[in-house]
Amino acid sequence: MSRFEIKMPKLGESITEGTIVSWSVQVGDVIKEDDVLFEVNTAKVSAEIPSPVAGKIVEILFQEGDTVAVGTVVAVVDMGGDDEVSESPAGTAESTKVAAADNVASDASAAARELPEAQAAKSEDERWYSPVVLQLAREARILQEELDKIPGTGYQGRLSKKDIKRYIIRKQNGGAGVAVAKPDVTPAPKVSAAAAPKPVSAVSPVQGTSASVAPRPSSVTATSSAEGIEVKEMDRVRRMIADHMVMSKHTSPHVTTLVEVDMTKLVKWREKNKEAFLKREGVKLTYMPAITEATAKALVAYPQVNVSVEGYNILFKKHINVGIAVSQNDGNLIVPVVRDADRLNLSGLAIAIDGLAAKARVNKLTPDDIAGGTFTITNFGTFKSLFGTPIINQPQVAILGVGVIEKKPAVMEMPEGDVIAIRHKMYLSLSYDHRVVDGSLGGNFLYFIKNYLENWNE
Repeated sequence: MSRFEIKMPKLGESITEGTIVSWSVQVGDVIKEDDVLFEVNTAKVSAEIPSPVAGKIVEILFQEGDTVAVGTVVAVVDMGGDDEVSESPAGTAESTKVAAADNVASDASAAARELPEAQAAKSEDERWYSPVVLQLAREARILQEELDKIPGTGYQGRLSKKDIKRYIIRKQNGGAGVAVAKPDVTPAPKVSAAAAPKPVSAVSPVQGTSASVAPRPSSVTATSSAEGIEVKEMDRVRRMIADHMVMSKHTSPHVTTLVEVDMTKLVKWREKNKEAFLKREGVKLTYMPAITEATAKALVAYPQVNVSVEGYNILFKKHINVGIAVSQNDGNLIVPVVRDADRLNLSGLAIAIDGLAAKARVNKLTPDDIAGGTFTITNFGTFKSLFGTPIINQPQVAILGVGVIEKKPAVMEMPEGDVIAIRHKMYLSLSYDHRVVDGSLGGNFLYFIKNYLENWNE
């Protein structure tokens, strides 16, 4: 019997673990290559994991809700069942139809008993839905109120992909409002204490790795005994972001330096060319492509900033991949990456940034879209902030903060003497890892970006 081990994949650089949101298979299921096995959620992305082989599921080692380290075996596939695989589609489809008809009849009698449970589902801000479930709901035109009432069979009542698909099928067959019955699920083997996820603990400043995230408690909302205080648990993505930020502060001694940039030339150039650029390229011309271009050229001039640290070794990166921090609709943050930013012209950067930002806001980023970043830019100016002191995105060693552009009076040296003029000014802040970047290198790197933007070549 030939066995193949399915392992927790690494969905992005610096990702050390993932949480199994839902299983799409059970022990005994016959699968084909590329069939979806399970959905995993990390600090940066949610993704469906397909099977690289065909065969029969013989073991499922972790349950829904378990947080598993990258590289850990989560399931085992017997590849010796080729005959079963070749015969399975027709037989499985036929048996599925019969089972569905039987289930609809039996579930109708149980609807009155199950519907009150459905109505007790958590509210929108408390119940978590995966991007796959939300997409299926949108396509079926299921409103949020209706979605909240569908009982889930996933981890702690979470609505799984199977649940929403069964509900849609029954609704299309005239059974709108019929609750989803829980299928017979073969329980996964219990995880040993050594392999079970551990609760969040303090981060080791030596190792610089974040602790595992504890399983989700039975209640995400609790009222404090103190009057007027409501306690809400962070969602899983926010907890992972929090762990990553704490780990970064423990890992890197942060230093932040600040410069003021005269953006007047760039502002005037953009006002002059933005309409023609939109017609030609199909995307709006913002300041971010120009700032990214300046940053990429600075990384070429100062390759010591385009590095990461491993123990007492400095790893110089051959590619300049610039991450652009994007705020998502749920309030969380993600950093899609523009690959080889130094090789793209302004139009190429504008198209790449616009496309990645649009995908990020609708949760359509792939693992490749967020992997391999060597430097990050975060735009505080979007929220009208003058400047900030950003936290380094590990394992990088520096991050650039961009402030809002404002009109300010400024003293200018003219041939006839100093004059006060109205100029467009902006603050740039650079946080860097003092283990490998000193004040001279950090200052020169930031001044290069300042000089490039102030002398924008029209």
